[in-house]
Order: sequence, then C-alpha cells, then structure tokens
Amino acid sequence: MKEEKKKNYGVWYKLDLSAIVYPTLQRKDFSSVYRLSVLLKEPVKPEILQEAVDRVLPRFPTYKAAIRKGLFWRYLEPNQRPGPFVQPDINNPCMPMPFKANNRYLIRFYYYGCRISLEAHHSLGDGTGGMCVLQTVTAEYLRLLGAQIECGGFVLDITKEPEPEELEDAYMRYATSKVRPPRPKERAYRVRGTREPFYTLNIVNGIMPATQVLEAAKRYGATVTEYLNAVLIYALLQNQLSTHHTGLKPVKIAMPVNLRRFFPSKTLRNFITMVYPGIDPRMGEYNFEEIVAQVRGYMRYYLNEKFLRGDITTNAATQRNPFIRVVPLFMKDLVVRQFYMRVQDGNSSAGLTNMGVLQVPESMEPFIERVDICMGQPFSNRTNCAIISFKDILTVNFASSIKETDVERYFFRKLVQEGIPVKIESNRSKS
Repeated sequence: MKEEKKKNYGVWYKLDLSAIVYPTLQRKDFSSVYRLSVLLKEPVKPEILQEAVDRVLPRFPTYKAAIRKGLFWRYLEPNQRPGPFVQPDINNPCMPMPFKANNRYLIRFYYYGCRISLEAHHSLGDGTGGMCVLQTVTAEYLRLLGAQIECGGFVLDITKEPEPEELEDAYMRYATSKVRPPRPKERAYRVRGTREPFYTLNIVNGIMPATQVLEAAKRYGATVTEYLNAVLIYALLQNQLSTHHTGLKPVKIAMPVNLRRFFPSKTLRNFITMVYPGIDPRMGEYNFEEIVAQVRGYMRYYLNEKFLRGDITTNAATQRNPFIRVVPLFMKDLVVRQFYMRVQDGNSSAGLTNMGVLQVPESMEPFIERVDICMGQPFSNRTNCAIISFKDILTVNFASSIKETDVERYFFRKLVQEGIPVKIESNRSKS
C-alpha cells in the first residue's frame, strides 16, 4: 500500500472542460456544490460509515484530491491528508466549500437518522460521478454490516484499479465537429425575491409515485423529463404573469444533459452540457398542452449526437486556442466569470436536472428506502430543481436562497391538478 501511495502521489489531473468554470464562480458565500442522499431502512452507524469512506475513497482518485492553482490552469492533485470525516447533518446543506478548508477535501459526508449524504464540489465531477462514489460507499457500508452486495450500476469494485477512461476529460475526445453552433443570447425572465441571510438554503422536496408521473407524461406523448420541464416552465410563466411589472420575457430552463447517453464514456468527471427548453410568452398565450408540445419538439430536435458534438466543440474551442493557453489564470478567470454571468446564467429562468432511475445491484435494493438529489445554491436569485427516482418513488427537490416559494407552489399544485399525489418535506421553519 505504501508503494502504491508513493507511486500515485505525483499524479495530477487538469480540470475538465466544465470544471474550469466552477472555481471562477467561487465566493465566500457561494460554491458550486451539489448533494446526493440515500435513505436506508435502518439508522446509520457513523463509525461504520467512516470505515466505509476510508476503504472506498482511494478507488476514486479524482475525488480524493485537492485543487491547486498554477500560473495558467488549475489542477487536481492527490490528497493524502486525513479525511474526509463523516459528520452529523446540518439544516442548510451545500454550504460554501473553501478550497483550503476540510484538509483541502472537496467532498463531505453527512449522516442523519437513516440518511447518508454526499456533498461534492462540481470541479471534481458531475452527479453521475458523485453518485458512483455515494453508492459505492453505501454498498461497502452494508457489507461491513454483514450484507452480501455485489458490484453493478453505480456500485464500482473497490478491489480494482480505476480504468483510465474513468479519469479522462471526455469532452476533448468527442469535440470533433466541423461546425460550432452559436450561443443563445437573449436574456430570460428572472424570478425576483427576497434574499435569505447568509447562509440559508431553502429546500422543498416533493415525493410522489413514479408510475403516476410516467402515466401523466404519456398522456401528452412526452417523456418524464419533458413533462416535468413543461410543469416548471408553466410554474415560472404563472409567476411572471402574476408579478411582472413591465414587458414579458422568455421563460427558459437550464437543463444539464448527461453526454454519456450519447457518447460511450465511463468518465467519472464532468461530462454534461446545457440545453435551454422554454417558451416566449410575447408570441401569445400558451396553455399547458402547448408548453409540453414546445418542450417535446425542442428536446427531440436538439438532443442528438450530432448537435451535442457541435456544442462540445464550441465549448472546447477556447481551451484549444494556443493564445488562450498562455494567458495568465487571473485573466482567464475574469473572462470565464463574465461569460457565465452574461450567457449561461442570464439565459435561464431556473435550472432543472433529472438523474433518472437509480441503478444499484439487486441485492442492495432491499436496504434502500429512497434517494434524493439537490443541485445546491443557485448562483443568482432563482430556484434549482433536481429529480431522481428509485423503484416507484420519484423525488423533486427545489433549492433556493430566496424567501418566496411561489414557483414551488405553482409547480406542485399543477402536479396535484394532474392527478399526482405529492408529499411535501422542507427544511423551512414552520413558524
């Protein structure tokens, strides 16, 4: 083991194409942090959980890492410091994650009752990579308690070395299009709200039967992702119609697309791109059926290998530019931050991600009650929506740093009107 640690100590990883953005957005009151949780059927034993974390994390070298700053680029280097240490959960998740705190680890593990939660900085990887870490830790935790859990789905084999493909920047392998699609430029409707004091993240969870959501989507000829995007657009449109003071603006959703669905890759790092389904209410009134049709048409036009390859190539162009490569890091940070604020953040009214159905080994399923996902604090005053399902339980999580919950109310009220029963959970005070 000592020889292996010594051998891997000098390994470092350049940040992937998406990860480059997240450190530039870092503030004292903001980090690009997401949370994944698994709710077991028995209370968590923290000392056993810590042993599982210690056993599993070396299998994920890009998560057992610290971020470092060079003259031209940031990079990840192996982190041999003690930790990360499991800790009792807190009321406000996804707290800012300073790069030098927590022994420089960019992940946290929490426990509360039957729940195990992982929080990770987006510089390390996207939700797919994070879910592999969480479910592999959970599987090892159950093994330490005596369960026989095989590998499969999000559970990786910790006795094997990571495959090179798991550690690669997959963007650069597939950025081969001869055409680079232009960026959307028109600013979208933004929710105006009363900002909560530092650091308050308001969480609203809606828990519902996955089969009934699927049935509702099928009534409109849509997938679950298309349908729930349409419900969120409807909620945002209702909010704009009830509160907007001047002219109407387009309502658009920033939706991450898991590129592993379109390009064969095992990477555990970031491998997503953004699409922006929406409507423009200046063109006329939209009923819900028309919103679903608009989203369905948009998704089926843009979500294909050729368009997404072009989008990846557009993103990769600046990193491949020889001139930009030698620009000092502080200047790159300034440009990237301005680009994010003006283009990506300004082009959307809310964020929505759907991780789909959790895939774990069959022997692990009886131990799991449900799973949750939280996109974390939005960069600006808006709400983020995250969706995941396990067996027949689908969870929709809203996270925001404003007091008003009008968008969430419109969203869940619409689902209830569609015949879907919804149970609400929140970390908000009941007073």
